[in-house]
Amino acid sequence: MITLDLDALDLEDGMRVLDLGCGRGRHLHALYWHERALDVTGLDLDFDDLDAAIDGFFELPPPPAEPPRTAVFSVGDAGRLPFADDSFDAVICSEVLEHLPDVDLALAEIDRVLKPGGKFALSVPRYWPEAICWKLSTGYQNTPGGHVRIFKDSELRARVERQGYRFFKRHWAHALHSPYWWLRCAKWDRQEDSRTVRAYRKVLEWDLIEAPRLTRWSEKLLNPVLGKSVALYFEKAAA
Repeated sequence: MITLDLDALDLEDGMRVLDLGCGRGRHLHALYWHERALDVTGLDLDFDDLDAAIDGFFELPPPPAEPPRTAVFSVGDAGRLPFADDSFDAVICSEVLEHLPDVDLALAEIDRVLKPGGKFALSVPRYWPEAICWKLSTGYQNTPGGHVRIFKDSELRARVERQGYRFFKRHWAHALHSPYWWLRCAKWDRQEDSRTVRAYRKVLEWDLIEAPRLTRWSEKLLNPVLGKSVALYFEKAAA
């Protein structure tokens, strides 16, 4: 399930791209199989998720051999990235910042490793769908390793712009997932026993695999109103 528009990053052959908080590799795999031959790095704090991301590379057909491309994996903390200054042409960070205790430290580290003129794309849960989840379930709020804050996209945009970045794009994603998470939160203590939750999950899984035109167009129309995630895109000032 892809949240970010990778084409908005103006990627070219040979560029180095960091997927910060890559998880199980949903964006990392898309970057590696991108039409441009990229050198991608996936970093996450969770060993199990990184293992799953690595396994995913063996479940898909290999990309073209030329031009060459690489994939590197690293265990690390967003607040102390194990990379030299100006290492990457682009950085993506999808559904990560809401988990971090110190967002400004992570943004400073992203700024440090991103080259001047590089692109930075992030996504976080949208404010009002996330706020409903918090109101419906204290269990959702208190999940270990879960979300510790809710962002207003205007405030998050301002935090990045204060570092000298130019904002150039915003969109929303995953409208069909908002009601699903409201259902889960409303039935938090018994969600696995809920026929409604299980049925909705099967619909989302079917949509992910089959991508039927009806649900794809429906979600596209609903995203500006109901999108569960908001994505923001920035360009770092040139040196």
